[in-house]
Amino acid sequence: MTEYHSIGLTGRDRVNNAIGGGIPEGSVVLVEGEDGAGKSALSQRFSYGMATEDAYVTYISTELECWEFVQQMNSLSYDVVDLLLNEQLLFLHANVDTHDEGTKRQLLARFASAETLWKADVVYVDTLSALLRNDPNYEAVVDEGDEDHVIQRLVSFLRHVTMQDKTVVLTIDPTSVRDDALRPLRNVADVYFQIETNTVGQEIRRKILVRRFQNMRNPVDDSIGFNVQQGRGISIVSRTVA
Repeated sequence: MTEYHSIGLTGRDRVNNAIGGGIPEGSVVLVEGEDGAGKSALSQRFSYGMATEDAYVTYISTELECWEFVQQMNSLSYDVVDLLLNEQLLFLHANVDTHDEGTKRQLLARFASAETLWKADVVYVDTLSALLRNDPNYEAVVDEGDEDHVIQRLVSFLRHVTMQDKTVVLTIDPTSVRDDALRPLRNVADVYFQIETNTVGQEIRRKILVRRFQNMRNPVDDSIGFNVQQGRGISIVSRTVA
């Protein structure tokens, strides 16, 4: 029987209900969207909610340092300080800009071998595309169009992790990684969300396109509208077409 990680905050917003009541344990979740689409905000909401529901969460950010993460979460009214202090949530900043620091670091290898981060129930990587772009092994083969073996090793590792009932949530910018590299990641994802945006006047409208959702707990719509608002965080939007 499949167990689920609730996204929590059921008395505050409709996110958990919109996502079918939770994410299945032992899943690879891929959240895909261009820069500014809202994939980080969505991941931050998911991670915060899961941690409040007693899941142990690791959040890796390639953009934010710890103080910036706390500040960002606070701006969305997600107070993570106690979760961090109680070690319910582990935040790690991944410094991927290694090009001017002598020997380039093996980012993907270090990611896979970091035992502490894999002690969590759920691991968030925001963004995987930044790890890929700055890993020397990936860079060495990208010009030759031979990324496949690097990606396949990553896919095999992810499957090994999920067999231990760990859930891995990956965000990725499709404009920064070749489609040949994205295809195996899309194929391995048990839950695959694409975020699309369009601008109507001064309003940015965001929606999650649910491309795949295996073992969903409750029915999930193919398209889920949402907003990101300072002081409120993520909210689900129901729009009526006239």
